[in-house]
Amino acid sequence: MINTVSSIITKTIPAGGKWSARIRRGKEITFTALEDGANLSLLLYNADDTAERYNMPDTLKAQYTAFLTKGNVLMTDNGRVLASFVEDTVGWHDTISGYTTRQMIDEKYGKTTYQENRNEWYRSGEENLIVELSRNGLTTSDLSPVINLFSKVYCDEEGNMNFVEGHTKKGKIVTLRTEMDVLLVLSNTPNPLDTKNIYESTPIEMKIKDAGPVQENDICLNHRDENRRAFENTWEYLMLTKGGIQ
Repeated sequence: MINTVSSIITKTIPAGGKWSARIRRGKEITFTALEDGANLSLLLYNADDTAERYNMPDTLKAQYTAFLTKGNVLMTDNGRVLASFVEDTVGWHDTISGYTTRQMIDEKYGKTTYQENRNEWYRSGEENLIVELSRNGLTTSDLSPVINLFSKVYCDEEGNMNFVEGHTKKGKIVTLRTEMDVLLVLSNTPNPLDTKNIYESTPIEMKIKDAGPVQENDICLNHRDENRRAFENTWEYLMLTKGGIQ
């Protein structure tokens, strides 16, 4: 259900659920974990040119990080900013483990089908994302690396990827600010490295409201010199295509 009050939209993405929408620049999107152990896989595209999208290597390389948190931005391969992390009580969001496939889900949790289990069947991240991409005129070839909000995955000295169980508690939030018009695609399904053998997915509340203009002291703008250059590239693009940055 979606509730609209003034400029605020509130929606709950249920366990196993999916969602997508085109969202204009200058919005704040706040995600709240309604129970412990949330994981929300996210894809992000330029709404006006979906060939331009979140680029994981450039985002991480430019900001000297392997995970995302407050102050970080999501960059495209054109060196522009799609969205910024303006608030975060979680502290670490996974960028490297990807999304679950049907084979992963069946092998780990047991095979289920909609015909037999109806809405209790175990959905995979890949299937959810493909459905939402198709609703927006895209195909499987448009799948790309996701950000897994609320999850922590790190690499040890041997190069092994490790999932941190219990990383996110009920009530934790993360807020993204859109810096250009975007297509947002979401899948509320388990992290592929989740160590639990029981299929779990936590409902997540999403609120969208108007954001204020980016100020000179903005934490995301000033996080690194690379961030500022990406913002400047974005503002130039908006001046040329939208006639302004407000």
